[in-house]
Amino acid sequence: MASDIQHRPVYGSTTVPRSTNINNPVASFLRQLQSKAPNHSGQLFGLLAFFISGGILLLLTGITVTAFVLGFIAFLPIIIISSPIWIPLFLLVTGFLSLAGMVFGTAALISWTYRYFKGMHPVGSDQVDYARSRIFDTAAHVKDYAGGYFHGKQKDAAPGA
Repeated sequence: MASDIQHRPVYGSTTVPRSTNINNPVASFLRQLQSKAPNHSGQLFGLLAFFISGGILLLLTGITVTAFVLGFIAFLPIIIISSPIWIPLFLLVTGFLSLAGMVFGTAALISWTYRYFKGMHPVGSDQVDYARSRIFDTAAHVKDYAGGYFHGKQKDAAPGA
């Protein structure tokens, strides 16, 4: 009579009830569930690390923004007084850098074109050759199609000619 009583595990318990019958399907099912239960401690540690590092980064960002604003306020009179120097200097530097970039780009384009037409196969020349052959093939197909189309229209316009 005492062996007929089923022992159920307490919710959240990690122990499996002992059974007198090893082939008991309920006991075997509970053992399988416990062996495949996820381990949440790693996820909890990762979440904790995420919040700690996020908080530290947020604190450092706040300190950086505060220091920038206070420095800008402190140096604003100097920036305003010396603005007649900074604005032309800024325009001069940006103009020089733009001109240098355009000259460099033009020199690179001329160098690539020279090497391409001399047959030295610069980087990307195979793509240019492929595009040129596709354009030529498409133009030839359009010419053939248009020639047949217009030739047929001439016959319709003058059937006896």
